[in-house]
Amino acid sequence: MSDTEQSYHYGVMRRAIERIDAGQEMLSLEGLAREMQMSPAHFQRLFSRWAGVSPKRLQQYLALGHAKALLENHFTTLETTNALGLSSGGRLHDLFLRWEAMTPGEYARKGEGLTIYWGWFESPFGPALVMGTEKGICGMGFAAECGSDATFEDLLSRWPKASFAEDPMMLRPWVQNAFGAQDAETSKPPLYLIGSPLQIKVWEALLSIPSGHVTTYSEIAQSIGKPGAVRAVGTAVGRNPVSWLIPCHRALRKSGGLGGYHWGLPVKRVMLACESAEAETVRNA
Repeated sequence: MSDTEQSYHYGVMRRAIERIDAGQEMLSLEGLAREMQMSPAHFQRLFSRWAGVSPKRLQQYLALGHAKALLENHFTTLETTNALGLSSGGRLHDLFLRWEAMTPGEYARKGEGLTIYWGWFESPFGPALVMGTEKGICGMGFAAECGSDATFEDLLSRWPKASFAEDPMMLRPWVQNAFGAQDAETSKPPLYLIGSPLQIKVWEALLSIPSGHVTTYSEIAQSIGKPGAVRAVGTAVGRNPVSWLIPCHRALRKSGGLGGYHWGLPVKRVMLACESAEAETVRNA
């Protein structure tokens, strides 16, 4: 799937969310296709290619109550995950990504001495701004809801003393891997995490959540040994600089509410729907 197709498909998904939220009824294939100004056959092909499931099933994933259902049926206990050895003190095992964290001293220098390369790419979730050093991706934001200028300024402000250079070609292989391009190499994109010690712990916990599963902010706080720091954990989740690859979209409120999402709740819901569809496809294979 080309970059342009990915962006187009996300635009349709966004419109579908708005239409589904506007009413309580489950729309037929014909009705939803009509709302998207497409023929039923085209709509069916597009969504089946993007999500791997039927539009009817995708509606269920996009429904407001899906997050609560995920919490009831696909809740991940991070203490169990850690006990099984899925993560370790310095680096996550090579289950999902290769990553390395900045030292506290490097973090305190706010990127001084670093050259950070950046570029814009189309993604399944709209326009994506990706930043990286020679060690790996250090930033990823989505502009569909926030706008490109705000997204760029947001990521730029994370490392105020770094030098920045536009170089999408340097980042493109990592980005292709990040979004599962068919012509990408099989290796996972490396991450270079730039954050405080608490933030690094929270982001490591997020990396332990399997695709298609969710956890809660309080569970994350418990897993990193700070059960009373739920608010601080929520802030660290929101400050995750590498959205999608560090899956902060998998963190929910205890009630099953979506909570917040730095790049807009419609993007979070599409990400959860995408992963749920993929997990179902794998289970039924």
